[in-house]
Formats: sequence, structure tokens, C-alpha cells
Amino acid sequence: MNRTKSKRSYNSRIIRNIVFKYFLSLIIFFFAFIFLIMMLWSFCSRLTWHQNNPIYIVLIYIREYILVFAGLTLIMGGIFITYHFMARPLWYLDEVIIASEKLANPGNEQIILPEDMKNIQDRMNLIRETALRNASLAKEAEQRKNDLIIYLAHDLKTPLTSVIGYLTLLRDERQISEELQEKYLSISLGKAERLEELINEFFEITRFNLSNITLQYSKVNLTRLFEQLVFEFRPMLIGKGLECKLEAAPGLVLKCDVDKIQRVFDNLLRNAVFYSFEDSVINIQVLQDKKEVSIKFINHGDTIPAEKLERIFEQFYRLDTSRSSQSGGAGLGLAIAKEIVELHNGTITAKSEDEIIEFNVKLPVL
Repeated sequence: MNRTKSKRSYNSRIIRNIVFKYFLSLIIFFFAFIFLIMMLWSFCSRLTWHQNNPIYIVLIYIREYILVFAGLTLIMGGIFITYHFMARPLWYLDEVIIASEKLANPGNEQIILPEDMKNIQDRMNLIRETALRNASLAKEAEQRKNDLIIYLAHDLKTPLTSVIGYLTLLRDERQISEELQEKYLSISLGKAERLEELINEFFEITRFNLSNITLQYSKVNLTRLFEQLVFEFRPMLIGKGLECKLEAAPGLVLKCDVDKIQRVFDNLLRNAVFYSFEDSVINIQVLQDKKEVSIKFINHGDTIPAEKLERIFEQFYRLDTSRSSQSGGAGLGLAIAKEIVELHNGTITAKSEDEIIEFNVKLPVL
């Protein structure tokens, strides 16, 4: 209601301004015309004229019909002024139509209207800026949605790889003991259930936003978590002849969001497996003091150049572009790890020299 009143008030001001200028122009024109006639009369009266002078004949004729000439001049002037002020609103309308076309496809160029319409100009520029901002937000929202879909698709790979690995072992190794078979089946079932959870997350994508994750803190035995992780990666390690050594004091406890931190360790160990030389060793070192826990993943592989290390935690950045997405990931694992670690107020860094690659995760002790 107040906005409507404000618009009407501003429109009334424009109308009053046009009407005021219209009558002011008529008055100025009338007095200017009278003043000009008086000046010409005075000037002509001082001159000496001859009866045969053509100008004198014309002036005599005009004097005899002065009212007609004066009336016609005033009428013509009034018509011109009236036309000018009647056309002005139409000209304003044309300017607004042109400006509206710019609003349909807003750009960085400011909308400029006549001085009388400065208020409308400011409002249209505000709408233009709002439209640009909304378009940018919509584009960012669409990109975030696409990123989240790829994030979840990436996370589906780790449990699926484990399921396929253990089922392949069960199929190929006929001499496995019943106890080991039961263990492999149990792990496969657990990973399949994890797949189901991730798929449920996928279907609830519109409510999932990495920047608004609520961490669910609980205590976890970090040593046991890594022992389980190394065991689950056994099929992948065997495939490349790798050995994974865990250096961690027994019974280390960390308070964190266990599911999300496990994603970090999954991604880092997966990365170490993919980029390790065959028949080499991966070391996982866990150290804890009063303030923080430091977890290092160390593997032997091609030295990563400094310019690549600077971008290694960027989304979709992959060290080896020749790898397929099935073997090398979509370039999201380390980006996901960084997001989650920083949500825990921790840090993650990488360094590489002399064919040794090291990732260091530091998490505060709560």
C-alpha cells in the first residue's frame, strides 16, 4: 500500500513539474513576444522611412493588422509549446521502454533517463542490479547442485569398489575358510548398506549443502578405525602389490563426526593407492598431543610438481588427466577431504619431493 502511494506521489510530481513548465513557458513566451514587439516598434519609430521603401510598406501593412499578426504568432507559439510538452510524456515513455528492454537482458551498463525521471532511473538500476545478483545466485546454486551430485557420485565409488573386490575374492579363491568368507561377506554387506545410505542422500540432494552441514560429534577409537580401513582396502592393495603399514598407538580416541572423517581417510588412502608405484609401501602415521591429532599418509609415487600441489585441493582437478574416472576419480576426493577437515576446524596439507608424496591432516582435540 505504501509503495503504491509512493509511486502515485512520484507520478504526480512529474505531472506537476510538466504542467508548471508548460505554463511557465507560455508566460515567458507571451512576455518575450510583447517585449520584442515594443523593442521593434521603438527601433522602427526612430528611423526615417520613404513611402516607396518595401520594408516601410510591409511594416505599415503589419501595423494595420497588428492584432491578427500578433494573435497568429501567439497561437503558433502556443501550439508549438503545447506540442512540445504533450510530446514529452511520450518521449519519456519511449525512454522507459528502451530501458525496460535493457532490464530484460541486464548488463553492466547503467540505465540513464532524463533528469526529470532520476527517481525512476535509480529504481530501474536497482532492479537491474537485483536481477544481475539473482542471476548470479541462480547460476551459483545450479553449480553447487551439480557439484553435490558429482560429490555423491564420487562417494559411491569407494564402497562399490570394496563390494566388487571382496565378491571377486570370494569367486576366485575357492580355498578361503568359512570364517574368512563370513568376514568378507560381512564387509560387503556393510559397504552395500553404505551405498544405500549414499543413494538416499542423492535423492535428498535439494536439502544437502556442504556449506550448511551439521556435524554429529561422537568419540571414535582412531586406531581401530584405521585398522578397519586398511583391512577394507586389502583387495585394492593386493591388486598393485602394495603394503600398508599403520603406525598408531593403541586406543587413540578422537571426538569428531565419524562418518565424515571416515570419508576423508577413505579418499586419502584411495588417492595413495592410485598414485603409488607398484610393490611399494604406504605408511599411515597417527600422532596425538594435548592440542591436536596429526595423521600422515605417505606413499611412493611420481613427484608432484609445485604448481600442481598448489591446485591439488581444487574441485575437479586431477593430477593425471590420462586416468579414466574409473581409475583416477573425478578430481573431487581431495576437495571433499578439505571441505570436511575445515568444517572440523582442522587443516590438510600436501607435499612431494624425491618421489615421496605426503598428506598431513591435523584435527583439534576436543
